[in-house]
Amino acid sequence: MDSDAVMEGSSSSVQVAPRLPSTESEYTSSLMPNVLPPAREFRDIQVKVHIRRPEKDSWAYLGRALVSQEVVGQSSRVVVRSLTSSKVLVAFGEVSELQAEKRGNFVVVGCVEGSRVISWSLNAVNNTETLRLLASIELACYRCRLAVVDPRTHTKSRRRIERVIKEDRRRRHRRRKDQDAMIDAFQQHHLGDDVPES
Repeated sequence: MDSDAVMEGSSSSVQVAPRLPSTESEYTSSLMPNVLPPAREFRDIQVKVHIRRPEKDSWAYLGRALVSQEVVGQSSRVVVRSLTSSKVLVAFGEVSELQAEKRGNFVVVGCVEGSRVISWSLNAVNNTETLRLLASIELACYRCRLAVVDPRTHTKSRRRIERVIKEDRRRRHRRRKDQDAMIDAFQQHHLGDDVPES
């Protein structure tokens, strides 16, 4: 028996969905060479913001903020805005000299200004949001033009930023160690015992 005859004689009709064009062929077609895939919308990330100013060892809490990505022409920047006042707390872009690293659900961003380091701690809700935050900061701040035009200068710049941040960390650890040693010295001398009773 012919299979086409069986299909024609059957009472149930099978509908075949029309085949949609694949995204690869849609964007690589020679008829549309300048068409780019639509840009994905950046979903804002809610964070808690702390700052550590130069020559300080402790973090100061600034409040809750919303991290968004702004695209201007071919460059983008990551903007951290206060939830209560909508004031821009900090913006990271291609001109920023920084190093971002993930620590748990925190992204710690060390911004180099000359020989000083201002550190920002952005605490995201979960690991997924933390990874998105880290990726968006690194992508917005990557100096792609400099890396392509002059890779040697780009590498020197990255190393200088790493060196300044590492030196700042050493100074903070040294200060903390000196403070701990001073506290231990005071405890050993029993300064509280010398006070006469009234």
